[in-house]
Amino acid sequence: MRYAAFLSAASLALAAPLNAQNSEGTTVTQPTSPPTAEKREHSYSHHGITISDPYHWLKDQSYPTIDDEDVLDHLKAENAWFEARMKPQQELVDSLFEEMKARIKEDDSTVPQRRGDYLYWSEFEEGAEYRKYYRRPVSGGSPDLILDENLLADGLEYFRLGAFSVSQNGRYLAYSADTNGSERFTARIKDLETGELLPDEIPGTLSGLVWVKNDTALVYGTADENWRVHDATMHVLGTPVSKDVELYRETQDEGFRVGAGLSAQEDWLIISTGDNETSEVRLVPADDPTAEPIVVRQRQKGVEYDVDVRDGTLWVHTNDDHVNFRLATAKLDKPGEWTTLIAGSDEFYLTDFELFKDFYVTEGRLRGLDQIQLRSYADPNLVKPVAFAEASFSAGLSNNPEYDQDRLRLAYESMVTPDSVYDYHVATGELELLKQQEIPSGYDPSLYTTERVEIAARDGTKVPVSIIMRKDRPKTGPLHLYAYGAYGYAVPPGFSTSRLSLVDRGYAYAIAHIRGGDDLGRKWYLQGKLNERTNTFNDFVDVAKGLIDQGYTEKGKISISGGSAGGELMGVVVNTDPDLWGAVVAHVPFVDVLSTMLDEDLPLTPGEWPEWGNPILSKQAFAYILSYSPYDQVVAQDYPPMLVTAGLNDPRVTYWEPAKWVAKLREVKTDDSELLLKTNMGAGHGGKSGRFQSIYETAEEVAFILWQMGEAE
Repeated sequence: MRYAAFLSAASLALAAPLNAQNSEGTTVTQPTSPPTAEKREHSYSHHGITISDPYHWLKDQSYPTIDDEDVLDHLKAENAWFEARMKPQQELVDSLFEEMKARIKEDDSTVPQRRGDYLYWSEFEEGAEYRKYYRRPVSGGSPDLILDENLLADGLEYFRLGAFSVSQNGRYLAYSADTNGSERFTARIKDLETGELLPDEIPGTLSGLVWVKNDTALVYGTADENWRVHDATMHVLGTPVSKDVELYRETQDEGFRVGAGLSAQEDWLIISTGDNETSEVRLVPADDPTAEPIVVRQRQKGVEYDVDVRDGTLWVHTNDDHVNFRLATAKLDKPGEWTTLIAGSDEFYLTDFELFKDFYVTEGRLRGLDQIQLRSYADPNLVKPVAFAEASFSAGLSNNPEYDQDRLRLAYESMVTPDSVYDYHVATGELELLKQQEIPSGYDPSLYTTERVEIAARDGTKVPVSIIMRKDRPKTGPLHLYAYGAYGYAVPPGFSTSRLSLVDRGYAYAIAHIRGGDDLGRKWYLQGKLNERTNTFNDFVDVAKGLIDQGYTEKGKISISGGSAGGELMGVVVNTDPDLWGAVVAHVPFVDVLSTMLDEDLPLTPGEWPEWGNPILSKQAFAYILSYSPYDQVVAQDYPPMLVTAGLNDPRVTYWEPAKWVAKLREVKTDDSELLLKTNMGAGHGGKSGRFQSIYETAEEVAFILWQMGEAE
């Protein structure tokens, strides 16, 4: 049903009506002007500074319950306006959807991978929104369907599978599901021998499901009322959840989150707690989880570490003496005494390690490019890098569940090479291609070129940019620029079939590897957080200007997009440089930064203070966040065309942030450019959950860009 059909009398009063008929022939009211949110006096003061916030009422005061009719009516009115303005583009949306869908192999499957006595894989059937999961014995036999997401999602507006964990003996499958986008999962256990669900049901989880105690128990974590996981709790099969045993609870720091996993040999349960800059780890035997834990090293602000255990030796990946991390070992009876195995390096950024029976693997980045290196336990100087032919790519370890491996499953892609699955044969160094993403409608990589350029930011820092375009693209044609720039997440120069809908229409598609991500090492991340946060925004603007200067495009012919913290980026740059952009898409944008960082009851806020600063305690942090917070910095000026999305059940970027931002923009902007807000009323941070539903929303985004850039067909 279209959102217009949900409008109440109160919301219709916000816009002049126009009668139309829907697909069922029923007369509905269509708006002819955008909704105007009421202004209600509200202000708050900190550090002697008072901030007026007349759209504060859009935050339902009973949150996380959202039942304020005024709030819901306004969101529905915005959805109706979105529907009305996009309706003339419906043919283009449908065309793009079919085009994108035609690039997807509908009856697709993953490459089977061995775990224990079985091979596991998943499949999509033609026309299905969700996956089916299968296994068959390694010794041979017929496949067994062990889980069908389509059945679990039947009749639901939203479905997302969370944890998926088969017991070590292969008998049980533990899985969890979210049915409304709120990221509160319910865990169930299936007996794979009988096909029956056990009566055990664990509500409110937000974690993995870890098998312990010889497959008789599960370790999980629950989301509290603020979506924070502060516990590692054990459930014994066949017992009431009320009898579950809490193995650890975080009580020292409200911003810390707890997680659990198993060691390489699955003999130790590893319980971790920490935030974006500090870690603390405990170890307990997997067969005796209630034993006295071993604390590896007490938390120390700014020191991050993660661990594994092999044959009684502790392995530690830490930034304690170098920003780009080192790898160390220790004895279990002296877990805090770390001896360096691989020293930290200014050139090589050590991002991860994984232990196997006869070798171990380190992953990292060198000059911004992914590295996979096999290393010898016996000879620390013996290093075998996995080599790839392309100059720019994304590569890493994939699913390798067995401790004893003679081949490694790898994932590989580039901006012109589709997703590829390889087996790396350890003995010979051979890379065996097992599968490459099929594009049924056709794809010829020889038609495209990819480039990696560096553009100087205003402080002289060289920012790398990955670009894909057709070889026959006219010079200075339109260009789409994407970035994220937060939490140390490096945007990989990977492949996208939906991206081709812009590229095949003459666009260059560029990814700006701006500071705030860790693309060029940990310092690259640190230079885009806290008191250096504005480097992220400046990098993005300077990359856009540099691409113009280098002849890739022209001013006003750049469309941009970003989501979540990348949506914050969108909000900042439309305030600072609105005339640069021809169209803007901001997905679930984190734009009310100051108010959110002042509200310690919101799900993520305490854990976010190491990333953005704590404006409650620090006047300097308050003033600095205020200086860039997109909602607070909206001014009376012309803004570019903008499409903004939100999720009513989103616990990460709450729906009222984009709603307040759009309301304020509507109030003060001096142009008549399109400004659309679409709120998914039954979804969360990631939008709609089905694969085709997700593609349809991408088609809407691309249609909006083409429409506003004057490229609509």
